[in-house]
Amino acid sequence: MAEAAAFYPPDAAPDGKSREAGRLLFAGPCDFVAGADNIRALPAADNLPEVAFLGRSNVGKSSLLNALTGRKALARVSRTPGRTRQINFFDLGGRLMLVDLPGYGYARAARHDMNRWADTIGFYLKRSSQLQRALILIDARHGLKDNDRDAFDFVVEKQVTCMAVLTKSDELKPAALAAVMAATHDELTLRATAYPAVFAVSARDGFGIPELRGALATLAAPRR
Repeated sequence: MAEAAAFYPPDAAPDGKSREAGRLLFAGPCDFVAGADNIRALPAADNLPEVAFLGRSNVGKSSLLNALTGRKALARVSRTPGRTRQINFFDLGGRLMLVDLPGYGYARAARHDMNRWADTIGFYLKRSSQLQRALILIDARHGLKDNDRDAFDFVVEKQVTCMAVLTKSDELKPAALAAVMAATHDELTLRATAYPAVFAVSARDGFGIPELRGALATLAAPRR
């Protein structure tokens, strides 16, 4: 993967200072705060900036959270799609709240469960005044699917800034990855609140992790 860039377009790359800030931020403590599977169970809003992680079931959200924080089991990794059924909150060093949202697009989920998840996620997105960015994870091997586009539109409707992150990027050759990144970027430009950059990562070999850490560090609260 050394020949491929972890970001598109090239001028979106976090600089060395941001990457170092990201390294230090994610090397610090990260603690589970709460889990909520319905609106009433959501924790009271904190004053920490929040970053939410969304994506299709089995896209690799838990693996990415573990890779970013350098932990093996911060977020539980399951081979069964649709297993994560609650919103999980993690406090990153008292400077940033990481919010792991349930996966979408799992056909076997009961309709009432899917509706409840949508209601809970929608309520969270609407009520969170601290939400700085919604990361929508996309499987690089498949590119944007219709339900990914729906997720972008859903987030844009809530007036939340969203950003695309391509997971499992190590499974593509550099030229193919570059093409998927460019195509994803073209679609992002059609959405008003989309952050105009695409990040590619691999939780398995660490590709793109320093760059994504650097981008997220710019959203964190100052050190106390």
